[in-house]
Amino acid sequence: MIRSLLSADYPRSRLVAAMLLAIVVLLALVPFVFPGARSMSVAAKILVFVLLVASYDLLLGYTGIVSFAHTMFFGIGAYGVAIASTRLDATWGALAVGILCALALSALLALVIGLFSLRVKAIFFAMITLAVASAFQTLASQLSEVTGGEDGLSFKVPRLLRPSFEPFENPILGLDVDGRVITYYLLFFAVLVLFLMLLRIVNSPFGRVLQAIRENDFRAEAIGYRTVVFRTVSNVLAALFATLAGALLAIWLRYNGPDTSLSFEIMLDTLLIVVIGGMGTMYGAVIGSALFVFAQSYLQDMMKWISGGLESVPLLAALFSPDRWLLWLGLLFVLSVYHFPTGIVGRLRARAIERARGGGK
Repeated sequence: MIRSLLSADYPRSRLVAAMLLAIVVLLALVPFVFPGARSMSVAAKILVFVLLVASYDLLLGYTGIVSFAHTMFFGIGAYGVAIASTRLDATWGALAVGILCALALSALLALVIGLFSLRVKAIFFAMITLAVASAFQTLASQLSEVTGGEDGLSFKVPRLLRPSFEPFENPILGLDVDGRVITYYLLFFAVLVLFLMLLRIVNSPFGRVLQAIRENDFRAEAIGYRTVVFRTVSNVLAALFATLAGALLAIWLRYNGPDTSLSFEIMLDTLLIVVIGGMGTMYGAVIGSALFVFAQSYLQDMMKWISGGLESVPLLAALFSPDRWLLWLGLLFVLSVYHFPTGIVGRLRARAIERARGGGK
């Protein structure tokens, strides 16, 4: 059963397995253990980033394609839900229409970008995707009648997902179940299923070809694989999963705007998480997203607590000032790259393999 779910791609490291299990269990129990609005929002953001980063890992880690247009597809998914829910009634049908239209647009754009751009060198493809993403963000900001412009769109969701909806009179295990909790578990199970689908894709024969292209595209072409076709399909698949991640974010926030899903900051965060977690591992998306989003959300609070305890030492108190949280976040990133050059999962897997070989001698 587990072999089938994980597509025979086990963590291959006890520590990685323990970290993955802890993250999944904590995310599953957040509404019961940490029922506050902030903790649930952080957990929901982690879930969205797990899917977004995993989809980008399919592109970068498994295919070797550097694209800066990934957040464009993320934004298309969010805008699809927002626009459909604004123009139509707040129903499941509206959500379905928005998601399907967003998927169709993302597939078309990814196909066009792939067919016309993947024949050029990697740096030129990266620049092309950056230009396309910037143009799309500008377009979304200017089409105020459709997208809401800089103000974005606030919309209603089906009644089952609204915070005011309370299906049970009494708490369940101490938790007052409402539409917000239902929405959270919708995100949780959707991300779980979609992540397992991505894991299946990268461990299929198709995924093996992508890895061969990443390692040596000339050799892959020489043995009969049409690299442009495989790269284009990979680009389309990654775009579709990113679109679904954007749709889930919009459903959770019940709002979407240019800065929410199209900002270049999200693209940079995605790149950082892929590097921190480990490119070409998939599991790195889970661990990297959890660590990065947690640090991004709570590092400032932790520094405020540390600074308060060091008031007697003004220099140290100033060093740990909450206003310098970005400095410390950057330092943590540099240290993680230095100690884990192949990412956390990549490094821990390599250590486990080394120990297994050493024990076999």
